[in-house]
Amino acid sequence: MAGSIEARLQEKGVTLPNVAAPAANYVPSVISGTMLYISGQVPFVDGKISHTGKLGAEFTVEEGYACARICAINILAAAKAALGGDLDRIARVVKLGGFVNSTPDFTDQPKVVNGASDLMAEAFGEAGKHARAAVGVAQLPLGCAVEVEAVFEIK
Repeated sequence: MAGSIEARLQEKGVTLPNVAAPAANYVPSVISGTMLYISGQVPFVDGKISHTGKLGAEFTVEEGYACARICAINILAAAKAALGGDLDRIARVVKLGGFVNSTPDFTDQPKVVNGASDLMAEAFGEAGKHARAAVGVAQLPLGCAVEVEAVFEIK
């Protein structure tokens, strides 16, 4: 039976995928005390990167927003796995870190990372409001357009 957070996501048409295997020497998540840290998630859909390239060249802000939303869905899938299938153990979203593969003149990284932030607000309501960074980078793993990491407080 899905909890209230997962039910809210399903109402929005969001189905959480299986967690992608790490691409290097790290783990998808770490719990320390009441904090859950989720490693950077890229836009994997059905085992493939959905967006490779740069914002400001291959992708528009709107496409980047959709890409960040996919990253956030993958964050929630990793959180669900870390919490034994129970997203309702998340007390609040503490922080998101968004990395946007961008051209040197692209300056709309915050609008792109809103794709992840907006999903957290949809899923968690008031507890979804969080601190955040949205930075442009020269390149990301596997050439993906966006990567997002997260920190949650858990119950």
